Amino acid sequence: MIVEAHDLKKTFTTRSRKGPQTVEAVRGVDLEIAKGEIFGVLGPNGAGKTTTIRMLATLITPDAGTAMIAGHDLLKEPAAVRSRLGYVSQAGGVEDTTTARAQVMMAAKIHAVADPKQATAEVLERFDLTEIADRPGRTLSGGQKRRVAIAIGLVHNPPLLFLDEPTTGLDPQNRANLWDRIEQLRESGTSVLLSTHYLDEADALCDRLVIVDHGRVVAEGTPAALKREVSGDVITLRVDDPERAAETLGPLARETRLDDDLLRVYVDDGEHTLPALLRALEEQGVKLSSIALDRSTLDDVFLAKTGRSLRDTGAAA
Repeated sequence: MIVEAHDLKKTFTTRSRKGPQTVEAVRGVDLEIAKGEIFGVLGPNGAGKTTTIRMLATLITPDAGTAMIAGHDLLKEPAAVRSRLGYVSQAGGVEDTTTARAQVMMAAKIHAVADPKQATAEVLERFDLTEIADRPGRTLSGGQKRRVAIAIGLVHNPPLLFLDEPTTGLDPQNRANLWDRIEQLRESGTSVLLSTHYLDEADALCDRLVIVDHGRVVAEGTPAALKREVSGDVITLRVDDPERAAETLGPLARETRLDDDLLRVYVDDGEHTLPALLRALEEQGVKLSSIALDRSTLDDVFLAKTGRSLRDTGAAA
């Protein structure tokens, strides 16, 4: 494992009109990341994703817990840990007034790269940035800035890269382009720890992931295994009496869940179960206004583990 973290905790004290308030941002997180995989941390804003990554990146000190990063102890060898990883924050960290080349070169010198000029040229070419390398940061698009930020994080060729919400604010085309870049990192052998609140991003990119909520891990596994754990298919119904519909359909389903005015029915085989569900509703006089049959999603996993939808937090897309 390139990352082994156990029982990480972090508490902050904030000030308000009512006086000091204690916030438990991370409440005992365990992570194990294998070499060469993309590992995701999925959850809503405020779930503890960024705090967890900042602790692992040595930017803030855990209140409790231990971690080994690329063979080095997080608390005893922070300098060695920093030399073995790249970190790209949510903001990206690209300066407006300095050229992309100069910023990457500065990072190479900070990490004491043997030949900063050559390392800079190589990483700029790797991310198709050579043609815009001598432009100041303020002239770059959002997608170009993200690629520059990743180049800064990788110029010293670390085996591990932390990406904290890397596609936030990007348009669909730039998101897709950055997804391709992240997958290329895996193919080159770089391990990636990716935090995101986008369901499709976690599903498409991550070999394994944890779902976090209120500073705790509530689920862990591959996206496919987590979705199978919930159910093979989900039938979403809008009816005039959701509670009576749930009681009626309960014996025909693995699970039913009320989500505001929607009823989600989890079944193993939606196509064959659907006719029976419709007959049961008709026999009970439950009026149906809409119905949809879908494969389970990571949002269904989040709903099953937390009792609410990740989409309802305003974080998912």
